[in-house]
Amino acid sequence: MASADLRRELDCSVCLNIYTDPVMLTCGHNFCRVCMDRVLDTQGRSGGYSCPECRTEFQDRPALYRNITLCNIVENFLSTQPDEEKSEVFCTHCVDSPVPAVKSCLHCEASLCDKHLRVHSKSPEHVLCDPTTSLENRKCPVHKKILEYYCSVDGACICLACRLDGAHHGHQVKMLAAASEMKKEKMKNVHQKLKTKQKEAVRRIQRLQEHQRKVMDKAEEEKSKVTVLLGNLRRRLEDLEKNVLGEIYGQAEKISISMTDMTRELEIKKEELSRKMADIEDLCNMTDPLIVLQKSETGDLCDTEDGDDEDRARRNNLGDLDMVGISHTLHTGLSDIMSGINNRMAGAGDKFLDETTAGDKLQISEDGKTATAFPSPFMDLPETPTRCKFSQVMSRRSFSSGRHVWEVDVGGSGKWDIGMCYPSVKRSWKPELCCEEHNPDQDPYKDKYWSVKNYKSCYRAQDVSKYQQIFCSYPSTKIIRMYLDYEAGKISFYNPTVPVTTIWTFTATFTEPLHVVIGVWDDYGYIKIRGGRAINDQNC
Repeated sequence: MASADLRRELDCSVCLNIYTDPVMLTCGHNFCRVCMDRVLDTQGRSGGYSCPECRTEFQDRPALYRNITLCNIVENFLSTQPDEEKSEVFCTHCVDSPVPAVKSCLHCEASLCDKHLRVHSKSPEHVLCDPTTSLENRKCPVHKKILEYYCSVDGACICLACRLDGAHHGHQVKMLAAASEMKKEKMKNVHQKLKTKQKEAVRRIQRLQEHQRKVMDKAEEEKSKVTVLLGNLRRRLEDLEKNVLGEIYGQAEKISISMTDMTRELEIKKEELSRKMADIEDLCNMTDPLIVLQKSETGDLCDTEDGDDEDRARRNNLGDLDMVGISHTLHTGLSDIMSGINNRMAGAGDKFLDETTAGDKLQISEDGKTATAFPSPFMDLPETPTRCKFSQVMSRRSFSSGRHVWEVDVGGSGKWDIGMCYPSVKRSWKPELCCEEHNPDQDPYKDKYWSVKNYKSCYRAQDVSKYQQIFCSYPSTKIIRMYLDYEAGKISFYNPTVPVTTIWTFTATFTEPLHVVIGVWDDYGYIKIRGGRAINDQNC
């Protein structure tokens, strides 16, 4: 590529000057950082953003990524360019005043302005080129003749004398123009490959940015949820603190009042006892027996047993804080709070289907309830012992007791299977196994896998010992109800439309926990778990 052509490729389409700190938009176009910032600031005031080159629109202000490769190209190009004052070439024949040259003649070794170019010889040996002061670089350093050929073996430009002296005998030699065109073609191919890689890099950047945006949106959403959750937690803890402290203060106040009443009564009793003691002391100090005996008959000063018994009973019933009741209030409140937190957290992250078991052609929805099949792998997923080899997926939770029921929407798929399996089942089930030629003795899923499937417009059931075709003329339904009674060893399938009809019932003695398993076998088909619940005697 000529210097002038490269120079045009390095011009910013906004300022029309060579790039300064070039940056790239996601559409692939490059601009000076200052120019692009100025354009985006102007566009931001009008409410929309777009590329000045291709008019690609952006919802938000696009991020600017420094194009390191283009920066290096610009720096290398500028380093090879002489200063403008030194690079200006003047006409050799205009001696009175300097006139810029438009061409240089390699034969005459002179530079020509437009006026002298018109009268210059048109002979073939007079080779013209862009104005240059380095005419010696255009000639052979050995023979001092014009370089006219290119030797592809030596990778060197040569003159006619070089070609004739035998040094390049047997080499592939071409004219400079032809060799230049061949090199340009190669460079165009390289350029096209680089352009393809650049587009792929742009697409990957866009995917990463989109994923980053989703992650940040999800983080903001979770942040809001946690903020609300912790705010509610603080309020509930404050309410619980008020309740417990109120109960403590209430009990203490009640006991304090009771103690005050008892103290007042005891003070009165003490005064009464002091009076009786004084009377007794006076009687004991009298010398007249008659008076002593007569005084004792007027009142029984020594009778205090009934009062002592009553006081003793009341002292034995002194009140105290009910620590058992206070502890119960505290622990009950904390238990209610933690139960609410666990329910919220479980509801936020509880997905029914386990993505780590899904085949690579299945896409699992964000709520973990819908499986959609694609004709080619949806994602480049690693093979693991837990991943199904084909278009099946298992539930996260296993069921090892009780009775459970699920409703499955199969209306989005024409070829499907739903059922239950042990976690030890092999993860390489194939729909082709569902055929009359199936050999149950070689079945790796025997006693481990129970399912009903829609195959060739009829239902089939995989029993523990054989595949059996059932209900060939049974009307199709969009909803299948699956029922598990683990202790009774039953897995049943129903058509829930009125009247409810049994499709098939498996009986077995279960020895492992069971997982729900679903398969989607037609392209772009989908199956959705509509709901599931445990069954007890009250809601049978």
